[in-house]
Amino acid sequence: MLSRVPASVVLSLTALVVGAAPVLAHDGGEGLWGETNDKVITNAGFILIIFFPLFIALASLLQSRLDKRKERRKAAEKARAQAPGGW
Repeated sequence: MLSRVPASVVLSLTALVVGAAPVLAHDGGEGLWGETNDKVITNAGFILIIFFPLFIALASLLQSRLDKRKERRKAAEKARAQAPGGW
């Protein structure tokens, strides 16, 4: 029984992929944007060139702030544990 499950999953996924090709092959390969030319492709490339470094920079800044916050929280917890008294 267990050997049939992976085989049926592979067969189902293969059937979906093969069946998707004719469904997506309309409009002469024009795509969602419409007719494209060199300017459209170049602008899309420039957008990608700008997007990825900005995304990496913003994600790095976010990670840095989260790490600083975590370190402050750990230091405060350590200080509370070492302080005399309390509840």
